[in-house]
This record gives sequence, C-alpha cells and structure tokens, in this order.
Amino acid sequence: MVEAKTILKVSEIIGGDTAVSTDDGQKIFDLLAVSIQEKQAIAADFSGIQIMTTAFLNAAIGQLYSQFTSEELNSYLNLVNINSEDRILFKKVVERAKQYFKDQKSFDNAVNQGLDG
Repeated sequence: MVEAKTILKVSEIIGGDTAVSTDDGQKIFDLLAVSIQEKQAIAADFSGIQIMTTAFLNAAIGQLYSQFTSEELNSYLNLVNINSEDRILFKKVVERAKQYFKDQKSFDNAVNQGLDG
C-alpha cells in the first residue's frame, strides 16, 4: 500500500452523516477513480457517517471493480474510520462487485433468466 497523500472525508463530500444515495456514492467514486487512475494513493475517511446503505456503497466502492483490479485498489485505496456495523456491508459489496465484474455477462444472463422464469 502506497501511503495516502490525499484524504477524502466522505461526510464533507456528501454534506452530511447519511451515506444512502447512489448520487452521493457516484460523487465519491468519481473522486476515488481519478486518484487511482493517476496512481495516487487516497484514503476514504468514513468518520462521522452514521447511516450507510449498500446502494451508496455499490456506487462509491463496488463500481471501482469495473475499472481497477483488486491489486490496484489494494495499492492505492485505503478505507478508514468505518463503523464496525458497516464493515459487514463493505465486505458484501466488495464480494458481489468482484463476482459481478469478473463475469458480468454470465451474471446478467442468470438474472435475466430468473426474471423470465
């Protein structure tokens, strides 16, 4: 892990302590993606966040796996000050994102078949 030079305070970017919308998640994703693309280490600081949803996390963190490998994310992204209750959400979102972006076409086909059935 490269030492983070930039700290992104999530509560300041989204303007509050509730991280629930995909729009707010997209704001975080956009900032994180630029740093990682430029190979600059960044820390996403979740201090002050009281409520978080998987919708927010899918937009903010999950979609990073569509553009970057796990190795790149491990090298340049550090997630800090996450409430213990929210750690479970992070793990679920990351695992689902890894599975989805690993084989997106098969995943989409399985979902579509399930909906048609």
